[in-house]
Amino acid sequence: MFDKLEDLLIRFEEIMGELGEPSVANNQDRFRKLMKEQSDLTPIVNAYKEYKKCGQDVEDSLAMLEEESDGDMREMLKDELNAAKKRIEELEDELKILLLPRDPNDDRNVIVEIRAGAGGDEAALFAAEVYRLYVHYAESQRWKVETMNVDEIGIGGMKEVNFMISGQGAYSRLKYESGVHRVQRVPETESGGRIHTSTITVAVMPEVEEVDVVIDEKDIRIDVMRASGNGGQCVNTTDSAVRLTHYPTGIVVYSQTEKSQLQNKAKAFALLRAKLYDIEQQKAHDAEAELRRSQIGTGDRSEKIRTYNFPQGRVTDHRIGLTLYKLDKVMNGDIQEIIDACIAADQAAKLAKMNAY
Repeated sequence: MFDKLEDLLIRFEEIMGELGEPSVANNQDRFRKLMKEQSDLTPIVNAYKEYKKCGQDVEDSLAMLEEESDGDMREMLKDELNAAKKRIEELEDELKILLLPRDPNDDRNVIVEIRAGAGGDEAALFAAEVYRLYVHYAESQRWKVETMNVDEIGIGGMKEVNFMISGQGAYSRLKYESGVHRVQRVPETESGGRIHTSTITVAVMPEVEEVDVVIDEKDIRIDVMRASGNGGQCVNTTDSAVRLTHYPTGIVVYSQTEKSQLQNKAKAFALLRAKLYDIEQQKAHDAEAELRRSQIGTGDRSEKIRTYNFPQGRVTDHRIGLTLYKLDKVMNGDIQEIIDACIAADQAAKLAKMNAY
């Protein structure tokens, strides 16, 4: 591990030197790549520099203890020695986590698809509430949300909604939301007061560029039509909606939220690329079942990951055994505690696997 850390420290110093060269400053592509690499390495380098300093502090304290005879001074040196040793242990754990292989998609924007599952109108109502949950969370992170397509029902529910969240590290946090979300509550339409269980599915996909997924024009049918449902001026009066059908996979995507056909077409293709990329990701997960089991909720889309129990005001994440009694806050977008717990569990699983070899 320490050989790798030394190599990263050398690389960091090389980058700092290159960033100071006029030729690099004039080459924007090169400059951006170096700045990104510098940003990725900075937390590792800072932790490693502190680790080395603490190691030196331990050596200095031991040397001074051998020469010091004053009782009070020896006690102070022992306190400093113990503090440095404790910090070294903490930094070793931090460095192990920082050196874990990063998901190459972590820095990407995400496309989220929410679909109503079992439960009819109640599932559609819950899908709309979870959509708003993610919008509130994105706003708290100062991320941008763009709706790509929505299939609404008359009572305020959503059979399906697709939207993009743009922001630094969006995928690194929201990827843990993929799976089946279950709600237990008394529906507004239930006159007998019985608790019903309904489900929705959430798929979180990284936004991918055209170079990441190549779509053959022969494999696509493009249909344009007038948008349906609620819409503002021009949305329902022009052929602005776009539907794409991908023959090899049977995937159909639809975009109607923009007034411009070109904008809807761009959104539809972005959604299609994300879905095709997601299919390849799922194949990779299926081919590496052990890897998928070692990760927290980033594999099987059919996995039941969370239950929202309204009568008891609790949310339970089944993957990590976490139960919180703050359902109101969660439904308003306060999901950072759940995400942090998923990240910690994922890191612990990966560390355990790494230490097993």
